[in-house]
Amino acid sequence: MKVVYRPEQTALGNTGFSPSAGKPALFVDLIKSKPGIEIFSDWEPVSREDLYLVHDPAHVDAILEGRKSNGFGNTLKTVADSLPYTSGSFYNAARIALQEGIAISPTSGFHHASYDQVMGFCTFNGLMVTAVLLKRAKLIESIGIIDFDEHWGNGTMDIIRRLNIDYIRHMAFSDQIGRNYDKWLKGLYASLENDFAGSSILLYQAGADPHIDDPLGGNLTTEQMRLRDRIVFRYAHDKGIPIAWNLAGGYQKPIEKVLELHLNTVEESLQSIYDL
Repeated sequence: MKVVYRPEQTALGNTGFSPSAGKPALFVDLIKSKPGIEIFSDWEPVSREDLYLVHDPAHVDAILEGRKSNGFGNTLKTVADSLPYTSGSFYNAARIALQEGIAISPTSGFHHASYDQVMGFCTFNGLMVTAVLLKRAKLIESIGIIDFDEHWGNGTMDIIRRLNIDYIRHMAFSDQIGRNYDKWLKGLYASLENDFAGSSILLYQAGADPHIDDPLGGNLTTEQMRLRDRIVFRYAHDKGIPIAWNLAGGYQKPIEKVLELHLNTVEESLQSIYDL
């Protein structure tokens, strides 16, 4: 299973509450020697023009040139320089998944980024960049976005509405907050089939922030999160739908607690390939 990573997608020197800018390198270092994992670095970042497809061009230019704050609330060049690589990682993971069935993009910070605004540690929406580029390349007919980060992907929905996109189906964990999670998990496979049957590809945000100990989450136990991932990967495997997934949120301290939850997702995705 390929992990689509280049060091340029890790932004150093970004301090603050969210660890996501520096998380890619930590995640890759953790899993690079794991059996069944291949670090794939032979790919290119998306272009500024690619970002224009889902974001206001003036907004894109201002962020990349350090004239407007990014999703972390600063104008660090290291963050700006990493952004074409984070979206590029997810897009290339999706392309690999179309060929090989599954791929990992060690990225976060997408779904709050709207057409012309940053929010919640998200600057550019790599989910939407990926979807539009795949469609323009005529590689897919329809896309399913499974957003199981803790928080509502308001930026994704803003871009879908503004651009009048009709080929994306969307499911969010945030719609389940406060409900019976065991019941949700019991019906999740059927819900995936109802929403995503016939999809060309699934883009899965396997967020670590729904965990019960997360300061911005607090809903699912470790085993419930593993079951969540297991059901998603089993569904994709059973139906033969390619799936590209990324890390999304996670805010526990120290960061090793977040990385451990991401590692659980890696193990579940590998099991979907080798043990089903």
